[in-house]
Amino acid sequence: MTFQIGEKVVYPNQGVGTIENISTRSFGAQMERFYLLRLATSSLTVMVPFSHVDHVGLRKVTRNGEVEKVLEFLSSGRCPQCPDWKDRFKENSDKMRVGNLLAIAEVLKSLLILQRSKPLSFREKKMLDRARHMLITEISISRGICEDKAIVLLQRSLGRAELSLPNAL
Repeated sequence: MTFQIGEKVVYPNQGVGTIENISTRSFGAQMERFYLLRLATSSLTVMVPFSHVDHVGLRKVTRNGEVEKVLEFLSSGRCPQCPDWKDRFKENSDKMRVGNLLAIAEVLKSLLILQRSKPLSFREKKMLDRARHMLITEISISRGICEDKAIVLLQRSLGRAELSLPNAL
């Protein structure tokens, strides 16, 4: 997958960033091309080698049609939960690492459902906050709306499932 300078992309588990530059560096006798990516939330700059784009999971921002599926998922039914904390955390961590918007929505929803019956661990609270932030950011960019409007969309969808979007930590 190739990206252009100025394009918004998603760096899994970190969020949305902008391709600021494409550069070439030499490592011994071998030349490698890189995307220079600035993450929106932290202003952190990341260099992603072209050869590792698929491995890292760098992807384009989700299209509006896919966002609709995510909002529908959040508003309907339940999602399966693993009762064992370690297994659940590993499963959710894997979903966050994949970076797919629907997988992130699954993490958010499953943690919100779990939170109804018992307090979340510190690590799960951090994961819930990260999933919340990633959904808000990507939906706002995908739909071309401000983050406050993305929060309203998420809150409305979750409200249909009798859940509520938590405030940021």
